[in-house]
Amino acid sequence: MWDGYLGATVDFMAAYPDVKAIIVIDRFHVAKNYRADFDTLRKKEMRRLRKELPEATYKDVAHGLHWILRYNHDNLNDVDKVRLRLLFQYTPILHQAYTLREELTAIFNMKLSLAEGRRRLEKWLAKVERSTLTCFDKFLKTLRNHLDEIANYFDKRASSGFVEGINNKLKTITRRSYGLKRVDSLFRRLWLDLNGYRKFIA
Repeated sequence: MWDGYLGATVDFMAAYPDVKAIIVIDRFHVAKNYRADFDTLRKKEMRRLRKELPEATYKDVAHGLHWILRYNHDNLNDVDKVRLRLLFQYTPILHQAYTLREELTAIFNMKLSLAEGRRRLEKWLAKVERSTLTCFDKFLKTLRNHLDEIANYFDKRASSGFVEGINNKLKTITRRSYGLKRVDSLFRRLWLDLNGYRKFIA
């Protein structure tokens, strides 16, 4: 979403009119933004509860919920869902933000047309603006500024997930190897990670 990157892409397409393309801002980078906003509120509310609740109550209500709050609700088991409901009794504002976060994730998971996807994003934006929440203010600005490019995801549901996965694998290989001095060694390691198990392990 960097202006320089987007500007360079627009300039390239203008210079080569035979290139037929639309700019799509990756959904996972979008999710990183609104989840970071939610996480800021989570930390704030947990600090408040730690101060206000007796230690034993805080432990029962909030201890160990960091990862549970980061997972999508559909991926939680029944025990985790019960723990969330207990926590939300003590922090309704976090419950509201969590619900809105899950609603936005659900929109991106739906197979919608470009027009319908954009309409749902606009409805979500308006819903947040009508609420008393301020934790998503930074993301709302991003959504307003880049609504067209973000909504373009629904055209063909294109994402850079594969590229991100390769990048993470390269970083892991480099760490595991304590740094690689030669490019050909790096690519051999990458090939083994991507194809080696299939070729050499029954």
